[in-house]
Amino acid sequence: MFDQIAILAPGLLGASVARAARHYGAARKITLWARRPETRLQLKGQPWCDAVADMPSDAVRGAQLVILCAPVDQIVPLTQQIAPAVAAGALVTDVGSVKGEISRLGHKVLTGRAHFVGSHPMAGSEKTGWEHGRADLFARRTVFVTPLPETEAKAAERVAAFWTALEADVATLEPDAHDEIVAHISHLPQVLASTLCASLAKRDVRWRNYAGGGLRDTTRIAGSDPKLWKTILDQNRDEVLRAVRGYQEELHGLERALANRDWFEVQAILERGRAYRDQFRPIP
Repeated sequence: MFDQIAILAPGLLGASVARAARHYGAARKITLWARRPETRLQLKGQPWCDAVADMPSDAVRGAQLVILCAPVDQIVPLTQQIAPAVAAGALVTDVGSVKGEISRLGHKVLTGRAHFVGSHPMAGSEKTGWEHGRADLFARRTVFVTPLPETEAKAAERVAAFWTALEADVATLEPDAHDEIVAHISHLPQVLASTLCASLAKRDVRWRNYAGGGLRDTTRIAGSDPKLWKTILDQNRDEVLRAVRGYQEELHGLERALANRDWFEVQAILERGRAYRDQFRPIP
C-alpha cells in the first residue's frame, strides 16, 4: 500500500486506476488532477478519490506514486512540469500505449530525483472519459511494465507490485520490445478496423443497414477517438509501418490464392487464423 498516490489527467484508465486502488486498498490517499476546471469540479466528492488539485504540481506533492494518464504526446511535457514538485525517490509511471521515447525521456527528466518506470495496461476500450472507469478493469488483464536497463530494479518491482495489487497480470519488457508487440496486437487491429470502415463508407451507405454481427464485432474499435489514435500512430510510426507491411504480405497471399483458385492455400490461411484465434486467453 502507498500512503498517497496522484493520478493526473484521469480518463477511462486513470479513473479505473483510482477506483481499483480504492477497491483493493492499494493507496490510503488518492489525489487527482484534470486539465479542465469543469472536470475537476465533477471529480470532487467522488468516493474513490480524496482530493482534487487545481495544479499538477499540487497533486504530486507528497505522493509516493504518480500515474500519468494524459495522451501519449503529453506525458513527457507533463513529467517535465511536475518534476520540481515530485517527492525525492517517488515513482512516476504512465498508461500510454507507446513506451520507447516516453520511457527514455521520462527517465532523463527525473534522474537524480525520482524514478520513471513506464506502464501500459492492455485494458482500454473504445469508450473514453472518467465516467466509464471501473474498479475491475485491470483484473486478469495484461499490464506491461517497461523499465530501461538503467532503471533501478527496486523501482520497477514496486511499480509492478502496484499493478499486481489491482489483480493485473504484469509483463515486464524493455520499452522497444513493448512497442514492437503492441504495434502488431493493438495498433494494427485499430488500423484494420478503421480502414475497413473508411473503405465501406465509400460504398452505398445503405449497406451498413444490412450488416450482421461479423462486421460489428470486427469493427468495434473503429469507434475509438481518431485524434487519440492519430497521436499513438505518430508516436509508434516505424513499428506500425512494419506491422502493416507484414499484414499486407499475408493479405496479398490470400489475394493470389483466390485469383489462382488455390483453394488449398485459401483454406490453409483460414485454418491458421482460426488456430491462432482459438488460443486466445479467455476474456475476464
